[in-house]
Amino acid sequence: MDVTESHSVEPSDRSRGVALALATLLGPFGAHRFYVGKTGTGVAMLLTLGGLGIWYLYDLILIAGGSFRDAQGRLITRWDPEQASGDPELRREVFLELDALRSEMAELTERLDFAERLLAKPRPHEGADRSAIHS
Repeated sequence: MDVTESHSVEPSDRSRGVALALATLLGPFGAHRFYVGKTGTGVAMLLTLGGLGIWYLYDLILIAGGSFRDAQGRLITRWDPEQASGDPELRREVFLELDALRSEMAELTERLDFAERLLAKPRPHEGADRSAIHS
């Protein structure tokens, strides 16, 4: 049996860039392993300070080389955390919904602006009433 058959072909939804940044800055504490869902080895790394630096360097090389895997065994290959993935039809629906939300937000902004302008205008009868009271 080939070793690669046991791992998923689908790439991970985790970002390689974020994992590399976490490994670089907080690698001895296992932050990158917590990020990819490997909490057990993350705790082990935290307790041993990255295997006295050796495990930390090993993971850093794996992540930079694109061979690091998440808890489900999927390769972490995407650099951009914002990169769109999945069904194109779903993405189209999300963009349509986002467009509808933007137009609703613009309408609410206009209504709020109108209400603020109305409240900021002095009422014409207020000044006359106050002068009559003070006389």
